[in-house]
Amino acid sequence: MARLQSLRDAPNTSREYETIYVLRPNTTNEQVAEVNTRVRHVIEGMGGKVIKLDNWGKRRLAYEVAKERKGIYLYWLYLASPGVVEETERNLRMLDSVVRYLTVKVDENVDVAARPSEIDDTSYERAANTAADEEDLFLSRGSDEAAASDDDDDEDEFGGFEAESEEPAAAPAPTGEEKE
Repeated sequence: MARLQSLRDAPNTSREYETIYVLRPNTTNEQVAEVNTRVRHVIEGMGGKVIKLDNWGKRRLAYEVAKERKGIYLYWLYLASPGVVEETERNLRMLDSVVRYLTVKVDENVDVAARPSEIDDTSYERAANTAADEEDLFLSRGSDEAAASDDDDDEDEFGGFEAESEEPAAAPAPTGEEKE
């Protein structure tokens, strides 16, 4: 059922919306692609036009949401009528992998033909690939370095090298300015 056009909307124009949704951090790239495909079909099936799509990657949440401390953020910018937003949010609400979502109206009475779309099929493929979390990369790199340091016998427990002799180092020779 299509929603009636608002009397405030000019003919042959749409509204511009931003939708950001957060997926669970353990969501695979295939599942991210399925969610993106579902949202794409809702927007395009109801006469909307996707302008931009970004995968912001895995980020730390400000507070715990649905027992998760991290999430995969996806950003959509699109032109559509108000009914499309309701249907998109209804579909996001039904998906278990979606933790939170938010849609904001950016502009009204936008000429659809005047807004070029930055989207092609490779944009959807890039949005489905989530980069590794910086914290996870750091932790995995730390474990690699710890394994490598076990092989070195010359290092002490603080990561420095043990001194060969216990004699103090010689004092540096005085320069010409220090002589009396």
